[in-house]
Amino acid sequence: MDEVEVVVAHSERATLRVGDVFVKVDADQARTDVEVEAMSLAPVPTPEVLWREPPVLAIAALPGTTLGRLGGPSTGSSAAWAAAGAAIRKLHDAPLPPWAGRAGRDIVALAAELDEECESLVTSGLLPADLVARNRRVAEAALRPWPLAFTHGDLQIAHVFVEGDEVTGIIDWSEAGRGDALYDLATFTLGHEEHLDDVLAGYGTDIDLDVIHAWWSVRSLLAVRWLTEHGFDPFAPGCEVDVLRSRM
Repeated sequence: MDEVEVVVAHSERATLRVGDVFVKVDADQARTDVEVEAMSLAPVPTPEVLWREPPVLAIAALPGTTLGRLGGPSTGSSAAWAAAGAAIRKLHDAPLPPWAGRAGRDIVALAAELDEECESLVTSGLLPADLVARNRRVAEAALRPWPLAFTHGDLQIAHVFVEGDEVTGIIDWSEAGRGDALYDLATFTLGHEEHLDDVLAGYGTDIDLDVIHAWWSVRSLLAVRWLTEHGFDPFAPGCEVDVLRSRM
């Protein structure tokens, strides 16, 4: 071990890598409870929990590499993206966990949060009014009743590891629970629309593309201000603001 790598750090949580061990510190122990329980229930590869001493959770590193990151190129083949789609479908078909996750938020409450955030984005001058208004209209398609599925809740491509064309594991389960399967698919393909067909080929069932597009808008609208305030750059090429512009 030569160094400690800071993977992510902000006021809510931090993750460090020390050799082959990831050490996660979370101010909200309920999130860690969900993460540990979800990994025990999920029918897909997940990291081994090495030890837990609140507020710290230590998990083993996964083999392979991620499929890429938001704002960067994909490092995975079409077959790897399809394999990820198949793994996501296996998760969604699993027995439901007994709690609601981020992908299962109340529709009325979510709509209210979205409207408040849209108003804030415009009044603060962070985003132009026409961009926000257009994406708020697109977002409406996501605000409908959905069949419940076992969802990851934060299924960014950086959370899925592959080796060759096989999925070796999925990390960061603190937002998991009952929710909308299409929210996971939209999160996974956010900023990488060119791989949506590959993912759906592996997923193996027809889905409503308007809802996928809607969740892209929802997630991006709700993320821009938070990311800006926590030291991230949603205006970077290929990131959330570019996702919003792609709906124009």
